[in-house]
Amino acid sequence: MISMSNIEPNNKRSTQLEKPSTPLSHREGQGGESFIRIILIGYMGAGKTTVGKELAKALGLTFYDLDWYITMRYHRTVPEIFAERGEEGFRDLERRMLHEVAEFENVVVSCGGGTPCFYDNMDYMNSLADTIYLKAEPEVLAMHLRMGKGKRPLIEGKTPEELEDYVRETVQARETYYSKAKHTVDVTLLDTSVKIQESVRIIRKLLKV
Repeated sequence: MISMSNIEPNNKRSTQLEKPSTPLSHREGQGGESFIRIILIGYMGAGKTTVGKELAKALGLTFYDLDWYITMRYHRTVPEIFAERGEEGFRDLERRMLHEVAEFENVVVSCGGGTPCFYDNMDYMNSLADTIYLKAEPEVLAMHLRMGKGKRPLIEGKTPEELEDYVRETVQARETYYSKAKHTVDVTLLDTSVKIQESVRIIRKLLKV
């Protein structure tokens, strides 16, 4: 299995990119028209897809979930790709698909929990978009994952205790990457539609959109 420590963001391919001085959500396209590009990052179960869909709806933008995009492009689910190619093969494919979807304009994109932690993905996203880290406490994330119906290769077969320990350890390991996002929004209490809308309001206020 590929390790995050094997692909540090300090190698020659992933030098820190200079962040633009103006909000990317108000950048201009090649034709001079303005566009919005927002990318949500965070751990599995943080609510990136839920918040992303509502944010896109509120702003009249198109929503893309990176895992869904990969599934549509390759006609394989993420667990199937993991089984066929291993994590290293999946991460390489994920990076290439990120470079496709992150070029779209007027979009909200939600990434997989591990996406920011490999190659120069986080620096790349920061160079193109307004990035937002949806942050939640490990025990809340573990609870969401236990309740979730989707198959997740990295946590499949774990007991509730093993799952919470795993989440706590990996969140801590990934914090270095997640904290590179331009904005952080606490979504620990994202358990009602009202709180989801409040998160959307906070993000809009942060980005002034």
